[in-house]
Amino acid sequence: VQLQASGGGLVQAGGSLTLSCAASGGTFRSYSMGWLRQAPGKEREFVAVVSWSGGRKYYQASVKDRFTISGDGTKNTVHLQMNSLRPEDTAVYYCAADLSGRSIDSPDPFDYWGQGTLVTVSS
Repeated sequence: VQLQASGGGLVQAGGSLTLSCAASGGTFRSYSMGWLRQAPGKEREFVAVVSWSGGRKYYQASVKDRFTISGDGTKNTVHLQMNSLRPEDTAVYYCAADLSGRSIDSPDPFDYWGQGTLVTVSS
């Protein structure tokens, strides 16, 4: 099973992008799905997660009022609406999933991720 992210690209600061992710190549049950990102020269970091149980959502503090996560647990799809983008949001964004029932509010809520999509925000 692969998680395929799409929707990345080049955008000016203040602009918007929507990332999407879908599972392909088989079926699996996820407890939650979300996004990680890795900026050049930095470690991979958590961005957002949505739990299929109760619909709880958590965001990294720097994106909380600008990004919106949504998805469908029955289809294993997740989206990330990104508004008011900043140059510091430039990174490769990875779609990720929790397949083992991790705590959604832990620093490391995912145990599976796919290929990334590059988001570049110009100043």
